[in-house]
Amino acid sequence: MQKPERSKSIFRFAAPQMFYPLAGKLAPWFAGIAAVLAAAGMWLGFFVAPTDAVQGEVYRVIYIHVAAAWMSMFVYLVMAFWSFVGLVMNTRLSFIMSQALAPTGAMFCFVALWTGALWGKPTWGAYWVWDARLTSQLLLLFLYLGFMALTRAIEDPRRADKAGAIIALVGAVNVPIIYFSVKWWNTLHQGASVSLNKAPSMATTMLTGMLVMALAAWAYTIAVTLWRVRSLILERERHTDWVAAELNALEGKI
Repeated sequence: MQKPERSKSIFRFAAPQMFYPLAGKLAPWFAGIAAVLAAAGMWLGFFVAPTDAVQGEVYRVIYIHVAAAWMSMFVYLVMAFWSFVGLVMNTRLSFIMSQALAPTGAMFCFVALWTGALWGKPTWGAYWVWDARLTSQLLLLFLYLGFMALTRAIEDPRRADKAGAIIALVGAVNVPIIYFSVKWWNTLHQGASVSLNKAPSMATTMLTGMLVMALAAWAYTIAVTLWRVRSLILERERHTDWVAAELNALEGKI
């Protein structure tokens, strides 16, 4: 008899009204974790890790570039997951989660492209080439922007949710193309530095700093998404009594 009660206690957070206070409690913790990890990762990457024997100091952009590139792909997959859950289960919070993730994913995608350009100039001799990895990453940015534009352009929230979910699910096909592009085509972009089936191709200190920065980006994504979810919930549920009470309470604090 206790298992159903525990399940019920977990799934009750699928309701926006129940998830709103939980998000408010968790977001500051993840923001703090992100700040600590980012500081540690930057210290390892820029002050502890040795200079690369081939690329020199310019390689240090990897500590921002790789974390941003990983998160841009991961966030899109999570966004597609919540879109799928929303379509199947018809849960409002699932669609809200996917829409809350999109701006952060787009930001990481832009940072990955921008830092990649800064890295590419001294190593390739050009800020941009129509490489398979770069082109598919640029397409990912357009998918993020298209998702956000479409969900905001449609006034009916239900129609906007479904239209955005379709873009998210169709666009998810591009993520494995980005990841495997360096294996499928002859590209300028280097192969993966971290792989599950072979040893890392970098020094332990370099790898540690890169992974810590990736964890920092992950914690940052959770914190920002939770805060954005709270704003979207208030917007979507503004006609309910509990939102009116919450807004009155916030005005009283101000």
